Amino acid sequence: MPELFDTLIRGVTLLDGSGAEARAADVALRAGRIARIAMLEDGADAIDPGSAAHVVQGAGLVLAPGFIDVHTHDDTNVVRQPEMTPKLSQGVTTVIVGNCGISAAPVTLRGEPPDPMNLLGTSDAFCYPDFAAYAAAVQAARPAVNVAALVGHTALRSNHMDRLDRTATPAEIAAMRAQLQEALDHGAIGLSTGLAYANAFAATTDEVLALAEPLAHAGALYATHLRSEFADILEAMDEAFRIGRHARVPVVISHMKCAGLENWGRSGEVLDALERAQRWQPVGCDCYPYTASSSTLDLKQVTSDFDIMVTWSEPHPDMGGRLLADIAAEWDLGLEDAARRLQPAGAVYHCMEDADVDRILSHPATVVGSDGLPNDPLPHPRLWGAFPRVLGHYARDRELFPLTVAINKMTGLSAERFGLAGRGLVREGYWADLVLFDAATIRDAASFTDPMQPAEGIACVWVNGELSWQQRKPTGARAGRFLARTKPAGASAAPAQ
Repeated sequence: MPELFDTLIRGVTLLDGSGAEARAADVALRAGRIARIAMLEDGADAIDPGSAAHVVQGAGLVLAPGFIDVHTHDDTNVVRQPEMTPKLSQGVTTVIVGNCGISAAPVTLRGEPPDPMNLLGTSDAFCYPDFAAYAAAVQAARPAVNVAALVGHTALRSNHMDRLDRTATPAEIAAMRAQLQEALDHGAIGLSTGLAYANAFAATTDEVLALAEPLAHAGALYATHLRSEFADILEAMDEAFRIGRHARVPVVISHMKCAGLENWGRSGEVLDALERAQRWQPVGCDCYPYTASSSTLDLKQVTSDFDIMVTWSEPHPDMGGRLLADIAAEWDLGLEDAARRLQPAGAVYHCMEDADVDRILSHPATVVGSDGLPNDPLPHPRLWGAFPRVLGHYARDRELFPLTVAINKMTGLSAERFGLAGRGLVREGYWADLVLFDAATIRDAASFTDPMQPAEGIACVWVNGELSWQQRKPTGARAGRFLARTKPAGASAAPAQ
């Protein structure tokens, strides 16, 4: 009697997420997992289509693990907008939230969220005083993608400090550590910092060293938006590496970049510094495939060296979508004064050059993260387009790296680095997070002027075995779950022996 499967995906070109070459295969799913793989070119018999309740013809298409977005700010959206269309539509099946020092939990606000926590929403979005409450809320919301979470340093500071423009006292650090430990006990995958932001910049290295100490025992990691991505980037990297060595944990440098005109062309020395650190400690980075960044409108980043587009402004909402320079000219103000009048606000900064992005994105230590801002009314196109852009623009059209390498940077390497057990590879027994796409047509449709556009070339997406996206439309299935840390993070970034 033939085996019974829920779904059979027939005749695909399989890229399994490991970086191995493509193979022709049939893949069968059962009870949310990959039940059987038949490698057809190795002489294995095709899986009987009569053995499956649903059969998908995959001839001419690539089957890969579902993409893992390692750098998101989807913390509150996975609960408030659980359909998660911007991510599901581009083949993302797992998001990692809590980046850049900002997280939805654990948070107890006194008034409105401080910058940059306001990127996650207004005060009503922060209703998780402890991490366990957030994990339970994600499970109850049944988002369309899986969710793993970091704990934000700025969030912890906001909970325990009367003002954020100073370093924490020993008592405040102890209180933050207690909250971090609770989160680790309930499955948080690590600690994140956003030391470049005004509300964390006053934190000394010693403050972060003390706070990071509980991470090693939990098998967690340290992810950081560096204290500077501009002229002082090498010093900021040294600080991050020191924190990782002290805490004995892997370090992930968030959205690695060479920002600012004076920094263009420095990616070689930046990556050299990363490689030197890798000799002694586990270190990696993530990168998004664009030359523009996006965040709150920050006076420290206001310059005439490159275009800055305002994406939202609380006091002047009609200025969203316009260049800061044009607004300043209209108001007869300097750039900084105009930016100050617009705040609180958001912006896209066209602050990088292509050669640096190419070099960082193609480095073996780099995985892919979108850094999309889902609450931005005019979001950076990376929110909807980052992963298909890597596959279409960078791997296929520009041949920056092979498709096998691109897939590994978005799946297997990401799962290993962040400790996501049973995900990131197409293996028998692994969870059936899968994406079926056309390698010849996949591309990002989102643009800076029209950013909320689903990708082209994505045929199907399965999350935990459930068909969740098909032919540019959601199926209505929401099969994601909260992913508590189950194995130590960072094995893939271990230092060379």
